[in-house]
Amino acid sequence: MMLPESLLRIPLAHRALHDRKAGRVENSRNSIEAAIKAGYGIEIDLQLSSDGHAMVFHDDLLDRLTGETGPVRDRTRAALSQIALTDDGSMIPSLDDVLAMVAGQVPLLIELKDQDGAMGPDVGTLERATVKALKGYSGDVALMSFNPHSVAVLAEIAPDIPRGITTSSYEAVWWPEVPEETRDKLREIPDYDRVDACFISHESTDLDRPRVAELKAGGAAILTWTIRSAKAEAEARRIVDNVTFEGYLA
Repeated sequence: MMLPESLLRIPLAHRALHDRKAGRVENSRNSIEAAIKAGYGIEIDLQLSSDGHAMVFHDDLLDRLTGETGPVRDRTRAALSQIALTDDGSMIPSLDDVLAMVAGQVPLLIELKDQDGAMGPDVGTLERATVKALKGYSGDVALMSFNPHSVAVLAEIAPDIPRGITTSSYEAVWWPEVPEETRDKLREIPDYDRVDACFISHESTDLDRPRVAELKAGGAAILTWTIRSAKAEAEARRIVDNVTFEGYLA
């Protein structure tokens, strides 16, 4: 199993080609359409609806990006699909909606957000919903998650879909919900072989970590998040195969 060549070659728009001031909020239909038009690959995030559907939305709460409040997972797909994204006007899309829009025109990198809450093993529903939505999809796609338990489930239920681990320096300030012991473990990316991954997408400020070089030497594809300038992209490309970017045009 290898990452599709397009995901190594075409820069990936982080949460699609969003620009809130221009009316394109992250992970929205408008941002996705803009990325397709510009010829960029697209990175999107998934959360779970209360009735078991994969919804394209980054946060676990609705508050930051909509006029509603509370957890995404407390609402049905139908209810979420009627919630407008602030400063954008379009509604929260499902993964089915996005797959129909993209239809293989550009590659997709799909991140499944942790549903356990602390990177633990209480996962599986979002993974199954994601794989169900992807059944019959013929475009270039890869799946990833910060939670290795999630990636392990994907290896079991969809062994033919390329998968990887989203990785980080796991600084406590950004991961208050994850126990210190777990952060210390995940920081060293110990699960790469166990989940039969073919890539990582690693935090851009932590690319000099020895484990990243070790994985690269062993044949892993190395992506990075999130690059925010041409200068940062040039520096990162000395190490990585491809970038996930926002705030400029890669």
